[in-house]
Amino acid sequence: MAPLHPATHGIHADNRTNILTDIAPPIHTSTTFRYPRDPSKLHPVSPEEGEVIDLSTPLIYSRLASANINRLETILAPLMYPRAQETELDSLANHVVSYSSGLSAFHALLVAVVPKVVAISGGYHGCHGVLDLHRRMHGVRTVDLHADERAWDASGIGQGDLVHLETPLNPTGEAFNIAHYAARAHARGALLSVDATFAPPGLQDPFQWGADFVMHSGTKYIGGHSDMLCGILATAATPAGLKQAQGMRADRIFLGSVLGSLEGWLGVRSLRTMELRVQRQSSNAARLVAWLDGALQGGEDGALVKKVVSRVVHASLQTADFAWLKPQMPNGFGPVFAILTHDSDQARCLPSHLQLFHHATSLGGVESLIEWRKMSDAEVDERLLRVSVGVEDWEDLKADFLSAFQALAEGGESGEETTSKASVQVGQEGARVEGAAQGSV
Repeated sequence: MAPLHPATHGIHADNRTNILTDIAPPIHTSTTFRYPRDPSKLHPVSPEEGEVIDLSTPLIYSRLASANINRLETILAPLMYPRAQETELDSLANHVVSYSSGLSAFHALLVAVVPKVVAISGGYHGCHGVLDLHRRMHGVRTVDLHADERAWDASGIGQGDLVHLETPLNPTGEAFNIAHYAARAHARGALLSVDATFAPPGLQDPFQWGADFVMHSGTKYIGGHSDMLCGILATAATPAGLKQAQGMRADRIFLGSVLGSLEGWLGVRSLRTMELRVQRQSSNAARLVAWLDGALQGGEDGALVKKVVSRVVHASLQTADFAWLKPQMPNGFGPVFAILTHDSDQARCLPSHLQLFHHATSLGGVESLIEWRKMSDAEVDERLLRVSVGVEDWEDLKADFLSAFQALAEGGESGEETTSKASVQVGQEGARVEGAAQGSV
């Protein structure tokens, strides 16, 4: 057969593992499995070499491997390595290692690499928290990812160290040139890891631009339904990358951060529709961003939008960078963007006026979310709202924004205050009905 499209792999990449007649994979919850009855098939662990764990390992104990997790990693391989030959995919599945959360994946990366210096800047505050643990444990140092060559040289970053790039960036959705940071890292013998959570497979392939590791908080778009925790690490499609993945898979046993069986099953369910979801979400975001930015430039609805919004941030607005950005993200610029209001009160109140955006943290689900980011990140600008766009009709989302902007511009009550007053009215009406009923008895 001709090479399959990623959307087809999302449905069929695990066909070879399906020895049952179920169309939907069954949920396997067992943590332990019987050894073979045939004594000739019992292979003890070598005290010299230990045990190499990969997707062909017989199921023994779920901390090593399980059916649901194996399926998840099998399906992810052709999505994480879209340029691979069909004959390579079985091997490449062993380059993909799943974890119990995105932060456990980042911790596992640092345990595997053991860098003395990490170049990092901004991005998800949780990764900085993990780095603080490693600073406490073995004195890892950090240098600003975007600092000049002199600052990098002064930090001592070099052979075996780590350059960690998040692109697009949390919480703004801004993008950075992966090839540029790969060149800077490799010139010093350092490794490049890319947190590509905001640009899941189908939108961006960091390995194409020189990444040594690709990380995802699989909780977001790989899960896609706001109901599972997951982390993913993938290594380059090279012999060295396979050796790194084997080491991380062995480390995972002792880190104890194996993905749960139910989460593995939920991930398989979600990967079936990931391309459909992500393309719709990214398209929706681009349309909303173009409308908001256009309004700020004097276009449609400009008078109203300008009363609340001071700035919109998203990779699609980085037109000066399109020479490298469009090849890096050829199928869309991601479903997350940021809105900055004129003051913190507007940012605090805007979510309460929205009906189709849940005010909640996290992102990547089929439903649209908005978060006054100060609720979960102490360092962020207090005027910033992070928007995670879902799969709803984008014009409905636009109308919801307009209604909320109108309410804020008019100085109206927040949605919470309105709900509270409605509850009081309902309670009073209920008391009147109850009183009437008692009087009639």
